[in-house]
Amino acid sequence: MTDFLAAQDRALLERHGLDSFDALWAKQLEAVDEPNTDGGGWSSVYRLDLEGHGYYLKRQSNYLTRTLHRPFGEPSFAREFRNISRYQQLGIPALQAAFFGERKVAGETRAILLTRALDGWNDLDSLLQQWAQLSPDQHAAILRACGLLARQLHAVRQVHGCFYPKHIFLRATGDGYQAQLIDLEKTRPLLFGQRDRVKDLEPLLRRAPAWSESDVRALLATYLDQPQDSSLVDAWLNRLSARRSHKETR
Repeated sequence: MTDFLAAQDRALLERHGLDSFDALWAKQLEAVDEPNTDGGGWSSVYRLDLEGHGYYLKRQSNYLTRTLHRPFGEPSFAREFRNISRYQQLGIPALQAAFFGERKVAGETRAILLTRALDGWNDLDSLLQQWAQLSPDQHAAILRACGLLARQLHAVRQVHGCFYPKHIFLRATGDGYQAQLIDLEKTRPLLFGQRDRVKDLEPLLRRAPAWSESDVRALLATYLDQPQDSSLVDAWLNRLSARRSHKETR
């Protein structure tokens, strides 16, 4: 597979000699957390800063995902990069890739995924922790941004698969908030209509205990493009509550 190098990042990476797989693999950096290990392989994430531009450099070796289409496995970053590209083509706001490549080296499968850091954005998790300190206008704007993001995602028949607060990033704008997604590895096509949509949305609500029923109604009203007191919002709230109760009692 030919390496991917985004045109927007090429000149900057070239100036620092980091426009190739080998250079990015050899770059000495401190990992941002403990590496993931599985099946004898590893996957690690590093922060890279170049001339005021932030990136996350992710490297992995023999860290493979096996599917029906790829029973012998492929680097999990390969799947994530395909999904990043798909989101971009479909117009779903999400993190952006600067570089992707994979190599076979003496029986070892290596992969690199370089993404632009979301500096200036906050994950929804951190905003939920300060929810009580935010104003009603901020509440409304955040809920609207999350509802619009979910609507965009499902309108083009994609399921995120990990639609959690820590994977939704928001940035304040002049008239509200923008929202986008990270961690696209588990994305798949939306195949089962409402069932898939409920399954995708419910984990978000379960992980946002700071939200009242009124908050959830506001999010669903935006998602469904309906008034908050509509029967459709009632029906969705009931379905999501039933799934949440089922998950919590398992």
